Amino acid sequence: MTFNLPNSLTWLRIVLIPVFVGVYYLPAAWLSMPAKNWLAMCVFTLAAITDWADGYLARKLGQTSAFGAFLDPVADKLMVAAALIVLVWLDRAEAWLAIIIIGREIAISALREWMAQLGQSKSVAVAFVGKVKTGAQITAIVALLLYQPLIPGISTIWLGTTALWVAAILTLWSMFHYLRLAAPHLSPPAPVVRLDEPGVRIDPARTGTLK
Repeated sequence: MTFNLPNSLTWLRIVLIPVFVGVYYLPAAWLSMPAKNWLAMCVFTLAAITDWADGYLARKLGQTSAFGAFLDPVADKLMVAAALIVLVWLDRAEAWLAIIIIGREIAISALREWMAQLGQSKSVAVAFVGKVKTGAQITAIVALLLYQPLIPGISTIWLGTTALWVAAILTLWSMFHYLRLAAPHLSPPAPVVRLDEPGVRIDPARTGTLK
């Protein structure tokens, strides 16, 4: 386990998850619902910023590590899953949309782990569609956590709901994209027959035919 600035930011993102979830459990006498929305949105936005910052700093400072490469996507998926569950609980997002997004994250994480064991992790590296999907997810979660007017002329609820639909569509698209890239490596290799193996002989009458 390597402790440096990028990994510390990743740990901070994990710590912030129960913080923004816990905001909605505060008594109404302490915070009104609009105030809870603002606070939860700000905490989640801070967590999302650390997602960008830890990767940037790891490359900039040359502090990349195997542990950081493992922890960063775990923190991302925990953050998104927790936020979607909260939004479903608050009746601001459809449960089946959340299931699609969370299920895809679990499936692709398992696929990447499998491909890493095969030494083919680069085959399922993050594609552009995956980055767009992440941007749509963050936009949807931020808007639906806020759930009140912010930009004149634009409904925050409409923006969040639309972005969540876009995220769900891109989630399925990117999942099939990664599965297609991984498919050639998931099939078992064809057995190789060696001429010196017991029971294998060449028929002199038929050159190149194995018996």
